[in-house]
Amino acid sequence: SCSTGSCHQGLSGPSPKDPGSTVLNSGPAGAPSVSHMDVQGYKTVRWKVWLCHLGAVCSVGLLLVLFNWRPRLGVLAKCTSCPIPMADTLLLRDSHGQQFVIEVQTEETEQGSIDHARGELEDDEWRDDVHLHEEQKTLLRYYVFEGMRYVWMPRKGAFCKVSILNEGWTCADLHCLQRGLTRLDQSSRRQIFGDNIIDVPVKSCLRLLVEEVLNPFYMFQVFSIILWMSDKYYYYAVCIFIISFISITVSLYEIRKQSTTLHSMAQLMVNVTVRRASGEEELVSSVELVPGDCVIVPSEGLLMPCDAALLAGECMVNESMLTGESVPVMKTPLPDNKERYSPEAQRRHTLFCGTQVIQAKGGHSSGNGAVVVVTRTGFFTAKGDLVSSILYPQPVNFRFYQDAMKFLIFLGCMATLGTIYSIVMLYRSNTTWPELVIRSLDIVTIVVPPALPAALTTGTLYAQRRLKKRGVFCISPPRINVCGKISLFCFDKTGTLTEEGLDVWGVKCVSGTRFDELIPDPRLLPPGPMVMALASCHSVALLGDQAIGDPLELKMIESTGWELTNETGVISEFGSYRILMVMRPPAAEFQPTGIFISQPVAIVRRFPFSSTLQRMSVVTVGPGGDSPHIFLKGAPEMVASHCLQESVPPQFSNTLIEFVSEGFRVLALAYKEMDAQTDLRSITRAEVEKDLLFLGLLVMKNQVKPESAEVIGDLRRAQIRPVMVTGDNILTALNVAQSCRMLLPHEQVIFVHASPPAANSMASLQFQQRDGRDATINTQETMDILEQGLYQNSLKYHLAINGKSFAALCDHFPEYLPKVLMRGTIYARMSPDQKTELVRGLQKLNYRVGMCGDGANDCGALRAADVGVSLSEAEASVASPFTSKSDNISCVPLLIREGRCSLVTSFSLFKYMALYSLIQFASVLILYTVKTNLSDLQFLFFDLAMVTVLAIVMGRGGPSDELHPRRPPCQPIGSACSVLFGSTHHSVDPQYIPLNSTEPGSHNLPNMEDTSVFAVSGLQYIIMSIVVTKGYPYKKPLFHNVVFVLVLLVQFGVMIWLVLFPETFLHKMLQLYEITDMSYKLLLVAIAALNFFICCLLEALIDKCAPDCLRILRGNRSSKKQYKRLDALLAETPSWPPLDQLIYPPQCSVIGVS
Repeated sequence: SCSTGSCHQGLSGPSPKDPGSTVLNSGPAGAPSVSHMDVQGYKTVRWKVWLCHLGAVCSVGLLLVLFNWRPRLGVLAKCTSCPIPMADTLLLRDSHGQQFVIEVQTEETEQGSIDHARGELEDDEWRDDVHLHEEQKTLLRYYVFEGMRYVWMPRKGAFCKVSILNEGWTCADLHCLQRGLTRLDQSSRRQIFGDNIIDVPVKSCLRLLVEEVLNPFYMFQVFSIILWMSDKYYYYAVCIFIISFISITVSLYEIRKQSTTLHSMAQLMVNVTVRRASGEEELVSSVELVPGDCVIVPSEGLLMPCDAALLAGECMVNESMLTGESVPVMKTPLPDNKERYSPEAQRRHTLFCGTQVIQAKGGHSSGNGAVVVVTRTGFFTAKGDLVSSILYPQPVNFRFYQDAMKFLIFLGCMATLGTIYSIVMLYRSNTTWPELVIRSLDIVTIVVPPALPAALTTGTLYAQRRLKKRGVFCISPPRINVCGKISLFCFDKTGTLTEEGLDVWGVKCVSGTRFDELIPDPRLLPPGPMVMALASCHSVALLGDQAIGDPLELKMIESTGWELTNETGVISEFGSYRILMVMRPPAAEFQPTGIFISQPVAIVRRFPFSSTLQRMSVVTVGPGGDSPHIFLKGAPEMVASHCLQESVPPQFSNTLIEFVSEGFRVLALAYKEMDAQTDLRSITRAEVEKDLLFLGLLVMKNQVKPESAEVIGDLRRAQIRPVMVTGDNILTALNVAQSCRMLLPHEQVIFVHASPPAANSMASLQFQQRDGRDATINTQETMDILEQGLYQNSLKYHLAINGKSFAALCDHFPEYLPKVLMRGTIYARMSPDQKTELVRGLQKLNYRVGMCGDGANDCGALRAADVGVSLSEAEASVASPFTSKSDNISCVPLLIREGRCSLVTSFSLFKYMALYSLIQFASVLILYTVKTNLSDLQFLFFDLAMVTVLAIVMGRGGPSDELHPRRPPCQPIGSACSVLFGSTHHSVDPQYIPLNSTEPGSHNLPNMEDTSVFAVSGLQYIIMSIVVTKGYPYKKPLFHNVVFVLVLLVQFGVMIWLVLFPETFLHKMLQLYEITDMSYKLLLVAIAALNFFICCLLEALIDKCAPDCLRILRGNRSSKKQYKRLDALLAETPSWPPLDQLIYPPQCSVIGVS
């Protein structure tokens, strides 16, 4: 197979069965998820095309409609299968089963242009492209799918993303491109890569109208309207036509508006300054940019039109459009080394398309601005990826929608049976053939409710509107129903469960080989490297007079009293170095008594913080360019590992555990002095961050948000499992988990330690029971008590694991991973990629996973989760389907309650629309039996005045105020029994007096039979709306939906009036028979009342007994959900987890889950 990100070698030839098939990756460049697509090649056959044209004419366009619904049939009809290199048409099928027909395009390029475009690859990689056609020019074969260009590469044997041409770049390669491209290189690359533009197509109104009308729903409406007009149901046909016209108009307006808005948001064209190989700089349109172009970012900033690597200077960037994170990020130059460049791995050195550069400095020869090299353009950029996810969302794999379609198929079968029955009955009554055909087809329009798809979205739209009022914005409405089935919710810690801001608790300095007493105020620190480290080791920048950066670093600088100054460039005070920022100590009068610091510190280089590296460092100089120092700040364990062993106090671990177990956020600092002769401009990060001297610990207090404990408690009571995923220390995470009631006091914690193989040791895995101070419990008596509690379920336990152990577990102990995921509650020191991997691992266990974070380091996990919630000030963040303006997790239970309410509303509407169709189906069959039918206005009265109004207002009821422990069912087929029982009443309606009229259908109205059926079915529509509208425990009681109750009362009053009272103008208009026998009228009402009682009883019995009956029928069969099967297995396994035992890969013996 061929991965379009890299196009791996070693492709097998086409299979005999399908000579034109291959597999490629259609996922976004650099995306963590790989979506493989099956590609089949076809070549157009001229005579087949003409034959299809003839068939389209003969079928009055129906053949074209069929090809529009099923593109594969059109390809098979017009083309013949062939190897992909010869294909002019491709049939693509993705992992979701969706099929797409793509036309292969060709373009002549100058000889050697591909050589210029991919000069980084070996010569023999491109020669096949150049000599593919023995002509004067090279013929480039490509196609565009979802905005991305795929080019044919013969040596790979597949169409590959054009981005493969620059995927092998190293950081050193990018630095070589700093001198710029020649115009020939730029022109050649543009032919291959195309324009740098994210073009969202805005279709014309006429094309939108045709596409909308060709929708199966509207085609069914057109068929129905033609049928009703031929049957002289003029009023009804005209009303349905007007409603459909309004619906299409509104739909076209919304689609056009959304397309126009997205087009204006996505399309970004600015003028940029590009450096050419000749050394000159020219102003060009951003549309002309290609990967490899060297761009000068002005000092005042720029709205980035592409993804680019920062090579010189520093940039302060607002990435809120991508991440939802409002705090600007400092970007620093990419290191010049042989490491392969990856935009995700080098996020801190990459400027992403669509982000706003607020300030650039220190990179250009003028001293201002920055130098970047373009790495990705168009839809291959980060912004393009996000726009693509909006334009082409993945289908929501939700069982409710699947079962709804199955039930529609069942209704179609019912319609077939009804059609056969009506043909037999009408034929026996000597009905004319035209009348017989019309009557039989009319049954289909009755049984299959054309308004069902629209009705199912009503509950979702109401929920979306309620969420918006509460400050929760949704860009993917189908996800609202998925919220109702969430079984596990992951939470980031900092800024999500805890406050964003931190307060400095104190500084713990190292003196010799031991820690000094905690100094509560950093201002009291004596002059020396510790206070210089606190003042200078950060990524804060000045925008005007305002300091911008990470809240933690802002608090750290504030605690020292030092001031940031916006002095940049070459400053004589600091020698010949190009300065990024100067930190100056407070004035003498503001310094504590006995302490005087006068020398400023200038920052020369920055190596920014990375979630993967868990550290940052700076290079500083003093006045005159003397005293160069390196300062390092980061996770204590990481900083200690980069220090000289003798400089780290022996009590380091105990001191760290003491603080983190009390919930403090702890950072470590280190430093070293550099030789004055060292070239600070070219020094690498690896050289900077080694052999340092340990300085001490910065202790900060991070308070848990007051809402966190209440929300976590609500989720646990609702049987929704909470999980913490954080980049912080495992003991700090443990303390926060206990504070927010994720771990209860009586629940035990077992630490999972996994290590990869080393030079002299194998990979190992160990489960250890520890207390808050990391002391191993190893007495036999304690272990016996613990095991008895653990394994007899009288004591619940949770697993805690850090990122390093998680990586080793995934790589070397994959058979243990499902068990750890089943019991894991604390995941600490997790990188962004590991967070995403965790979410996917939980989904593989069939959990419906939610994820809540701040949108910065959690983007991948938020997008991978079934329900991602970003806490952001932005009204809509494309980092996740949901964005909450609240700064706490109180939106999570709200989302789940709204999801459950929407889901239950969808169930209710589904059942009601199905009941309405079956009731009307039974009514019409009964009337066909006696050779009559409902009148035009009777149909109109039922469908519009009653059913449509009820369906619209039924979904208005809001969610319950509390989360119930059980999730709502997700199988409408399971409710089909109540639908069938609810509609069987008509088959036993009494007192049908055969008609002797020779007039067919509605021409013999009014008559007693029609009026009786009208009365009972009309009351039954009202009754069923009450029966299927569930309240507790997922929705508020029925009386809270005031509009629905009022509509019910009005409709019930009108029906009783029509049944019991003498003939009026409305009776005449509806063609109702005047029944003079009051006893018979009351009997009709009594039948409806009995029907109400039976339906309520059946619905209650199905709700109460159906789950138990299904369990009995299923017997001892295990659950379809893997996590439930695994949970049952673990509960029956007293030997798991094996405490304090070293486990090695060859000796693993675990319980498998099939």
